[in-house]
Amino acid sequence: MSSTPLPSPKDKERFVRAMFDDISVRYDLVNRIMTFGVDQSWRKKAISRTQLRSGETLVDVASGTGDFLVIAQKISDRLIGIDLSLGMLRYNRSQAPLVQGSALCLPLKDQSVDVITCGFALRNFKEIEPVFKEFHRVLKIGGRLAIIEVSKPPNPLVGSVHEVYFNKIVPAIGALFSKASAYRYLPASVSYLPSPKDLVDMLRSAGFSGVTRQELTLGVAQMLLARKDKCIEAK
Repeated sequence: MSSTPLPSPKDKERFVRAMFDDISVRYDLVNRIMTFGVDQSWRKKAISRTQLRSGETLVDVASGTGDFLVIAQKISDRLIGIDLSLGMLRYNRSQAPLVQGSALCLPLKDQSVDVITCGFALRNFKEIEPVFKEFHRVLKIGGRLAIIEVSKPPNPLVGSVHEVYFNKIVPAIGALFSKASAYRYLPASVSYLPSPKDLVDMLRSAGFSGVTRQELTLGVAQMLLARKDKCIEAK
């Protein structure tokens, strides 16, 4: 297990923003090497499962260099990318309007979005439950949510191999092509993630219906899907 120190909740947002600003130049290159490009197939599957239609509004939260948006713009031209890191947004490859902002306070009106995507960002948020509530707030009735995140493989053998790769090889790749410290943070940050059951429960508590979780590629990643069927009354 990585012994890399993790930022405190108070410092997390500042730490994450600075880290992604630092690695933005070579983020795509390192990501493709690290995942062998399979992350693109996960994103395509997620977009497909949202059943995004032409003319619908999709918001990609923690958009980074725009992988989700590049796929989605083949279907709809009403897209927005939001990311905390201005450095990452500078290298966003999509044609969508881009906004620097926090997932904890999305600069969007209530019930204004048809689809939200979010890739590999949950463990970087200061808090997860308030983010899920923000997602629910801005989605229209019938709106859909798709989240891709890393996961721990359930098979012990696969898990052992993955742990070595994630904790040893990934930081080495990062050190070779980018910032070593950022890619030591990556495996360490998995400790921020709630269990699969807790993630599903959090989505339901935020008001989502039809919540499902699917393991991807032997469980090294996971896809969470949900929809908004009704508004939550203010208490």
